[in-house]
Amino acid sequence: MAILHQFDYIFALGMIFAFLDAWNIGANDVANSFATSVSSRSLTMKQAMLIATVCEFAGAVLVGSRVADTVRNKIISVKAFEQEPSVLMLGMLCALIGSSTYLTIATKIGLPVSTTHCIVGGIIGVGVATLGADGVVWGWKGVAQVFAAWVIAPAIAGAFAAIIFSITKYGVLKRKNPFKAGLIMIPVYFAITSGVLTMLIVWKGAPSLKLDNWSAGRICGCIFGVAAGVALICVVFFLPYLHRKLQQEDWTLKWYHIFYGPLLMRRGEVPERPANAKVVVVQDYYRGHKTRKELEESGVSNHIVDDLEKNTKPTRNSTVVRGSDDISSLPSNSSGPVHRSLEAEEQASLGPWYTPQNLYRKGKYLFFRGVDRDVVSEQGAAGKSSLLTGDLAAMHARTQHYDNKTEHLYSFLQVMTAATSSFAHGSNDVSNALGPLSAIFLIWNTGKLSSKSPVPVWVLVYGAAAIVIGLWTYGYNIMRNLGNRLTLHSPSRGFSMELGSALTVVMATRLALPISTTQCITGATVGVGLCTGDVRAINWRMIAWIYFGWIITLPVTGIIAGCLMGIIINAPQFGNAL
Repeated sequence: MAILHQFDYIFALGMIFAFLDAWNIGANDVANSFATSVSSRSLTMKQAMLIATVCEFAGAVLVGSRVADTVRNKIISVKAFEQEPSVLMLGMLCALIGSSTYLTIATKIGLPVSTTHCIVGGIIGVGVATLGADGVVWGWKGVAQVFAAWVIAPAIAGAFAAIIFSITKYGVLKRKNPFKAGLIMIPVYFAITSGVLTMLIVWKGAPSLKLDNWSAGRICGCIFGVAAGVALICVVFFLPYLHRKLQQEDWTLKWYHIFYGPLLMRRGEVPERPANAKVVVVQDYYRGHKTRKELEESGVSNHIVDDLEKNTKPTRNSTVVRGSDDISSLPSNSSGPVHRSLEAEEQASLGPWYTPQNLYRKGKYLFFRGVDRDVVSEQGAAGKSSLLTGDLAAMHARTQHYDNKTEHLYSFLQVMTAATSSFAHGSNDVSNALGPLSAIFLIWNTGKLSSKSPVPVWVLVYGAAAIVIGLWTYGYNIMRNLGNRLTLHSPSRGFSMELGSALTVVMATRLALPISTTQCITGATVGVGLCTGDVRAINWRMIAWIYFGWIITLPVTGIIAGCLMGIIINAPQFGNAL
């Protein structure tokens, strides 16, 4: 039973803005994490959404932290509010408003930002408004860590990713028989990847399991045991499947044939493919991206294409055909009857928008509009007209293309890294993001204050649901502004980026270094891009845009939250006005 009923409105507003904040975490932070997998075509948009939904929700609810810091990063002292806990309750609401407002704007304009730093900035603003500048911990144990993260996280992640991709590049991709080398290395990669991801879960991704009390022997046994088990499964079941499908190009194989294992080697000859069969054994991961030689052979320079696009203007007698890239000049008679399109006729026959049938259709469209999109195509759609993206075709042409079947081997590894990182994000970061809501609920429900706020299960479910909804409805906007707009992605590159980011998170967790997963994946992307040997293979304008978003996060969220808090606590009241 709640104690502070007079502040029911603060709790209600906290619920609303916490949902908005978590919605933006899904649309911004989680979408940023999956942009690599989708851009490299290792995962389709729908597959990424389903994996993120299961992993984020399971991570948050099953093994998520049940206790979070009342004040994120301990940048202001909770003891200062012991006499007036309701003031801290109001402060957490203002911090949520500042964070969610900035996140909404950043997500709308396609700016990837650290959602953790957003709430930190909001709390800094609240601290300055209530306690003054001296009430904020500006040293290494406080705000200074946030500034250091701008350099530390991208640099370490970029170094790890560059090392991983360089080993892959020269040990597999550039060999005389890259596919054979890839088959030999794939169990080793699976063992290393599963070991690293086990460390990610043991050290960062399962707070409620209390694995911090494990001895070094138990942790090492768990890590090496999982790595050896995954490698054995890969050799027994996965390699025969890959050999049969990729080397022998068995077009009749289904996904469940992987469980046949060694029996696939005795399957017999591959039947001839029917003439009318449209079966693709392996998709082309580089489709839509030309090499420099292919661009030169096309005979059309970029500036000529630009001139054609600028000079082509629709005239009175031309009609733009929707759903097509071509503009056809069709004669039209302005004096004749106006015929509505088939879509308009169908919409008119359905009746008003508020009918149950139309409400269902509209709701279905709004929820699934972010899934039924080709993000990779949209990434290059406005390449020549955008100031930030520039000429993507010329930038992608500087990146070497590798054997397609060998690239396919790394798509499975990339799915594993994406799923595990999402699970760790859900279990660790979700509860931290909902720390302010937990603090509001604790004070409202008990009237007491604590440096640690218990996170109820319903709060984790509430936040996880908001994150999933945000990813499904608007995650595409961040995805299409990253990925191939930073540098050309492929499964081998994407795997190196994600594993480098995961390694950074593992190391930083043990060494208590300040990092952000958003900054890690950006740094890893740059590190892999530099391995091409051409600095122009990276979109530095987009990197500068991302850094700009990181730098303004703390000031903007702090100003919004601080001004709002200062106005409220110093506002004149009836009977207490000057």
